Amino acid sequence: MRLVVNSKYEFLREWLSVLPEEFDVSGEVIYDARNRICRMLPNAEGWGKDEKLIVKRLHTPAFPNRLVYSFFREPKAERAYSNAVSLLERGIATPEPVAYLLCGCMLLGVSYLITKESRLKHLMREFTLDYHPELDDLIRPFARFTAKMHDAGVLHLDYSPGNILWDKMKDGYAFEVIDINRMRIGKEVTLREGCKSMRRICARTSFFREFAEEYAAARGFDKVETERWILYYRDQFWNKGEKARYDYE
Repeated sequence: MRLVVNSKYEFLREWLSVLPEEFDVSGEVIYDARNRICRMLPNAEGWGKDEKLIVKRLHTPAFPNRLVYSFFREPKAERAYSNAVSLLERGIATPEPVAYLLCGCMLLGVSYLITKESRLKHLMREFTLDYHPELDDLIRPFARFTAKMHDAGVLHLDYSPGNILWDKMKDGYAFEVIDINRMRIGKEVTLREGCKSMRRICARTSFFREFAEEYAAARGFDKVETERWILYYRDQFWNKGEKARYDYE
């Protein structure tokens, strides 16, 4: 077992060391599919009773990947933890990393990623083709957040509605990215790369036109070219022999 703890939360080490035994009996399950995600309240002195942790248990990889993640490549939990540290250093919001835990004898078994629970309560997947009362006000702040992330050299390789948190705060809209084990950090994000990253967002054409205008302005790109590439990659992604998931109005 390998346990790495953020120095800020070293006082949680004892509780974290028995996490595999507590996970299934004391966690509040909030997602359960290939991986399981629980909301947990640490039983540790110094931890606030109103603060929760989000613990993601990643399933045991298939045998070839167990070899790869044990000897040649960072496991997903470790990668997500280190990416979170890098994002926060660059001023990109993501839930604060607390620890990661790798289990297994010789080869990687299950692993755990532990973060603080986000203060943001909504996912971008709420914005489907149906109208949402927050949508009109949210597009431009979301475009600026995306532009800031790309200008910081951060490219989320799964920038999908289920991996973007949002909420309306006193000073405007706030966003955070999650599920960040697949990212490219520290390299320039080009116009086409930035536009292509939007392809998994399912929204009306009017959404992308307004997004493109604000994104282009924030990054100093041409508005027409930005809109053209965003719609090109959207069409390419969603039209693979299936009916389009959006309209053109």
